[in-house]
Amino acid sequence: MAVLTQSAAQAQARERVSLKKRPRPGESAIKTFLFICGFISIFTTIGIVLVLLSEALIFFAAPEVSLVEFFTDTVWAPEAGRVGILPLVTSTVITSLIAMLIALPLGLSAAIFLSEYASPKARGYLKPILELLAGIPTVVYGFFAVTFMTPLLKAIFGQDTVEFYNMASAGLVMGIMIIPIVASMSEDALSAVPRGLREASYGLGATRLETSFKVVVPAAVSGIAAAVIVGISRAFGETMIVALAAGAGPNFTFNPFKAAETMTGHIARISSGDLSFDSLDYTSIFAIGLVLFIMTLTLNMISRWIVRRYREVY
Repeated sequence: MAVLTQSAAQAQARERVSLKKRPRPGESAIKTFLFICGFISIFTTIGIVLVLLSEALIFFAAPEVSLVEFFTDTVWAPEAGRVGILPLVTSTVITSLIAMLIALPLGLSAAIFLSEYASPKARGYLKPILELLAGIPTVVYGFFAVTFMTPLLKAIFGQDTVEFYNMASAGLVMGIMIIPIVASMSEDALSAVPRGLREASYGLGATRLETSFKVVVPAAVSGIAAAVIVGISRAFGETMIVALAAGAGPNFTFNPFKAAETMTGHIARISSGDLSFDSLDYTSIFAIGLVLFIMTLTLNMISRWIVRRYREVY
């Protein structure tokens, strides 16, 4: 009888328990804050795109501007009616390629060392020191390129070969700046590879070097590729280094030792001048910005595709 009474009491207690969702003010506040942050980010991006499109359309609607000439002409002189963007695009691509020739091997090598060779204590010291390079202001890198890298290139290749402002010094210093980005993202991708793959490789008699380059790196190729593309996007968008070291005039040349202005450098130089808001020079800034936005957006889309295509799930 006592057992039945106890069972009935337990059944009544379960009936009184409410299954309704309890109010959590703290969780709701955090959720609202995150929603606001996401909304502001999306709204800002949409606003930037709308401004670029609206001002760029004014530029392309001008009678002096031809869309074919814009992408094919090798002279950029809006004040003279020549609006070929090729000189600016060419110098941007050349400086970015030079930067990646420095950042990719050094950054990947640093990532492999930190992931596969360094002890946990050494990694704890070396990785923050490496990432300090990302905290140096880019204007400091720009002056470093002018005062150190350019004289060094002149001493190696000759005073008459290397101009005072040149794409090579800007690209080399920009590559040093991008090393932490490539190294940090690649190291995260390498560290995410399961330990079992390494141990299986060692069990088959492979050395640490063979395991690193034939097992770990291929398994992390999607993350490494994403790091490379993010580094290229960072190089495309760099302003102060190229503005100080690459030159201050559009020049269609493939010689890295010559001065040539990049897209970001040209935007920085023109926007700091005295321009009327309805002039062709002013609206050309937004056309260049739109082209640069499309280039970086394309690189980001390629990065996402590579990650989805080659990502290994363990």
